[in-house]
Amino acid sequence: MNTKKLLCASAAFAAATFLSLPSAARILDPDVPEDAVEITKRIQCPAAGQDTVVYEFSGNIYSRVRGQRDKLLFKAVGMNVRRCAEVTDPVRGTGYRLTSREVLLYLDPATGEVLRTWDNPWTGERVEVIHIANDPVNSRPFYPYGADGTPFTLDTMRFQGDWALWKSEIPLWYPNPLAGDYQDYIGGNYHSMEIFDFAMRKERLLDTGSYPTAYPSISWVRLSRWMPWMKMEDANGTIVFNAMGSKLDSGIAGLPQILQDEIARNYPEYVTAPPSDDPRPNATTWTVTKAWIDAKREAEGAKVPAAGHSN
Repeated sequence: MNTKKLLCASAAFAAATFLSLPSAARILDPDVPEDAVEITKRIQCPAAGQDTVVYEFSGNIYSRVRGQRDKLLFKAVGMNVRRCAEVTDPVRGTGYRLTSREVLLYLDPATGEVLRTWDNPWTGERVEVIHIANDPVNSRPFYPYGADGTPFTLDTMRFQGDWALWKSEIPLWYPNPLAGDYQDYIGGNYHSMEIFDFAMRKERLLDTGSYPTAYPSISWVRLSRWMPWMKMEDANGTIVFNAMGSKLDSGIAGLPQILQDEIARNYPEYVTAPPSDDPRPNATTWTVTKAWIDAKREAEGAKVPAAGHSN
């Protein structure tokens, strides 16, 4: 076995060992940094002995344009398949890293069917629909302590009666892969916000002896500019995604049939998560759309623009 294969095998063994050895049975204390990380792992990750776990969600997607009524553009159904592996740092302690893939399908709001094309009501153009299929969507490691020794806290989690509630707002602002190299001067940065709210029974979250993992419900909201495949250029407006779902104890088999069928047909690799040592940069709707446009132009014999330039 060569060195690369040996390292891959070692990483796979470490991930399997991490998932097969449950933490000592106890009631977790959210104020203890090591337990706080364990609590997030029980929300995010598979149970001990499981290779992957699936989150599912469904909801509606609206447009919001100043001076116009909000419009229901699409229904949506989606999933995220993930795994977790132990990571250890001599200063930050022992934590975990999550690797995942995700799919979201745009559905006709009247029929519920998967859309292949869409008639843009603002431009009158029929465009091809590019469903969200991001691979990978990996997290940074979760550790009990920061590089400066600051303890990890669950300051965005609260306990209310029998319930644990955890919220996370993620403001996004970064160079748009579909724009040029001068966004700091003329605008065009990708601007969005994603909001995740988890709700679960407190006992199932904290009692590691009675429950191998937590199975929370989730609410997801995303605010962003128009999807790039809609070809809206810089038109005023916002897209609002609003969906709810849960972590499944039945895996892919628990997904809606329309999503299972689409995964089998077009996204077969999404039945499992990326490897725990996946080194790739994360994919987004914008990077996926750029790759789709470039491939289409190349197939049609058109010149693909160099980075930072356009036709």
